[in-house]
Amino acid sequence: MKITKVEVFRLPTANSKQNSPIGCRIHTDVGICGDGEAGMAYGVGGSGAFGMVCDLAELIIGMDPLRTEFIWETMYKRTFWGQNGGPVVFSGIAAIDVALWDIKGKYYHMPIYEMLGGACRDRVRMYGHLKPAAIAGDFPVEEMLKIADQRLAEGFTAVKYSVIPPIRPLDNLEMLHAIVDRFAAVRQRVGSKVDIAVDFHGRVSSSMSIRVLKELEPYYPLFVEEPVLPENTEEMVRVARSTSIPIAAGERLFGRFGFRRLIEQQAVSVVQPDLCHCGGIFEARKIAAMAETYYMQVAPHNPLGPISLAACLQLDACIPNLLAQEHPAMPNRQDLGVGILKKPFVIESDGCIRVPTGDGLGIEVDEQAMAKLVSDGHWDTPHLFFEDGSVADW
Repeated sequence: MKITKVEVFRLPTANSKQNSPIGCRIHTDVGICGDGEAGMAYGVGGSGAFGMVCDLAELIIGMDPLRTEFIWETMYKRTFWGQNGGPVVFSGIAAIDVALWDIKGKYYHMPIYEMLGGACRDRVRMYGHLKPAAIAGDFPVEEMLKIADQRLAEGFTAVKYSVIPPIRPLDNLEMLHAIVDRFAAVRQRVGSKVDIAVDFHGRVSSSMSIRVLKELEPYYPLFVEEPVLPENTEEMVRVARSTSIPIAAGERLFGRFGFRRLIEQQAVSVVQPDLCHCGGIFEARKIAAMAETYYMQVAPHNPLGPISLAACLQLDACIPNLLAQEHPAMPNRQDLGVGILKKPFVIESDGCIRVPTGDGLGIEVDEQAMAKLVSDGHWDTPHLFFEDGSVADW
């Protein structure tokens, strides 16, 4: 079997201002095709990731798609920039890797997780978002509580939201109270049986995070994500040592070598590889195994499209240290595959998705339905500034 063609395309969404994931389809000479998805569906750099998949495709034409590790090493080493590469390179590698594993599963007539040790569970716990990702500036607590009610009605047992930017490096007591009061309101609304995670998104300085975390501790967060940017592991360690709240990070790290310091220095309790950023399914499996040796949990990052979700579920099924799977919970449910997959995923009444049993990724793209959707292929992240005109983190 040989790879004959690689198609690269945008996965459209009904609201193209939210995101526009990058998809790829690998064709073979025996008629088996595999689908993959690259990260960088939002923000600046999506066009680069699109081009990276196209460039990598030139390297793999004519290769045997079943040699997934050999092809991964080829993409990683022959590009030169792959080694110690960033989001553009690793998103391109990831898209092709996912599609190759899809082909392999279809060839051997089994789900991907069966080739990675078999299923550890038959359902995957999901956690749903409580606010739109693109919100810049204030988002009323009352609106968030309405979404919390909706998530509970949908069966979710865990939810997450992001702190509202901008937050100054050493902000005032009013901001501290605003952050804590919002969490307290959500806790009161959902009760003690529902887990709540909060994403600082790298918007908060180390010193400010330490102050905020101390005040959040009585409300028992499931975890706090990216209390500082992962570019400074030592500062994340300092924050982690200051609190009993589990710290999570990983969406902006790439490859197992990118995760090594985070794990070895025990900067986090929860690692969050993005399968469409970190290098693909098998690379994420290696990262999960590294984390397991330090008793860390895994909660894969996924604000992307349904191919990404399908890949995450394959990983989630076979790793023993899964905490939960992120789910953006878009109102149009396109993140579950509505309008994109012939059989969209379903979140059941217990807030879980059943582990797919089909071959490969276990999905089939509905090309006719997808053709009716329109995307401009771009969503820019909010542009935020402090009062003095300086640039703030989104």
